[in-house]
Amino acid sequence: MKTNLFFAFLFISCFLSAQDKTNKPGSEIKFTFVKNLEATDVQNQNMTGTCWSFSSLSFLESEIIRLGKGKEFNLSEMFVARKAYSLKADNFVRMHGKTNMGEGGGFPDAINVLKNYGMVPEDVYTGKKSVTDQHNHKLLETTLINILRPAALPETQDIDFTFIHNSVNDICDEYLGKVPEKFDYKGKSYTPKTYAEATGLNANDYVFITSFTHHPFYSKFVLEIPDNWNWESMYNVPLNELKEIMSSAITSGYSFAWAGDVSEKGFMFKDGLAIVPETPFALMTTEEKQNVTTKPVKQLNITQEIRQKAFDDYETQDDHGMHIVGMVKDQNNTPYYYVKNSWGKDNNQCDGYFYASESYVLYKTTSIMLHKKALPPAIAKKLGITQ
Repeated sequence: MKTNLFFAFLFISCFLSAQDKTNKPGSEIKFTFVKNLEATDVQNQNMTGTCWSFSSLSFLESEIIRLGKGKEFNLSEMFVARKAYSLKADNFVRMHGKTNMGEGGGFPDAINVLKNYGMVPEDVYTGKKSVTDQHNHKLLETTLINILRPAALPETQDIDFTFIHNSVNDICDEYLGKVPEKFDYKGKSYTPKTYAEATGLNANDYVFITSFTHHPFYSKFVLEIPDNWNWESMYNVPLNELKEIMSSAITSGYSFAWAGDVSEKGFMFKDGLAIVPETPFALMTTEEKQNVTTKPVKQLNITQEIRQKAFDDYETQDDHGMHIVGMVKDQNNTPYYYVKNSWGKDNNQCDGYFYASESYVLYKTTSIMLHKKALPPAIAKKLGITQ
């Protein structure tokens, strides 16, 4: 009887009604959905820094649903990561080892793979030797760096890039498995490129947006973060227009991939929240600190200056890639975004999702990726983007 009561309480807490939810059992915060878009199952990147691939493909899977191509697509994150390792390796050597050769990356990497190499289903390429294994690329990363570093030294002569390319492929084959050039899936034969075509995705439809004052607005610039190893340019807009783009996209039926900083004290994934309280944590009373995850908290008003200073001071860094699939408001009418993470379903009490206040998202975003048709037409025109 006690067990049944516990699960009844848990169900009521997590699903207050068809519309209302909360961040965790016992919380008094009530979220009402403004918009909740379709998304595929939450995945787990395990012990890898490949969040950029997981969030990108989660976004692309929602795009496939939006395009009416079906809900059965589950794209292989490790196919994308595998292709990116080869590209990073070439870049690492050509840059004399002075660029990123880690597991990290960005949304442009996934679009680059889609455009030039295609996609494959998860069932065809898991990137694991056994289905029970967890993703862990530490040894793979170390092995790649150890063979590439000597070739990257400035004094190295007669570099054989064919040998390097083959060596990287052999190592990736060993740790991740060999990528199929052709495969049969659900009664049809594909190559990675023809499978990508079957998704209905067009790599040229996706744009990258950010908002910083150290470059002119309504232009493109190379975002200066280590994981932007291929020097992808982003469109730069004022903060108020970034806010408009994000909210308009969701309410118009377009989700977006979100890159941001998750090192803040207000990022509390276990509690299903990411917030920027108006009162800094350091100035909160003991009671306020105890209540911060269970009661609505007034959020800090984020300005362009606050956002820029955090980036300039390295307080905001490109920590993590996620997928924003909805908007909610709490009982005080404070807006939040509904965020799909890639840390599995069981690591918080929101089935792997969390609620990020609009203030947190405006403060900590490094970039977003979305379909160009999701842009408000007036902003697209300022950026010179044809929709």
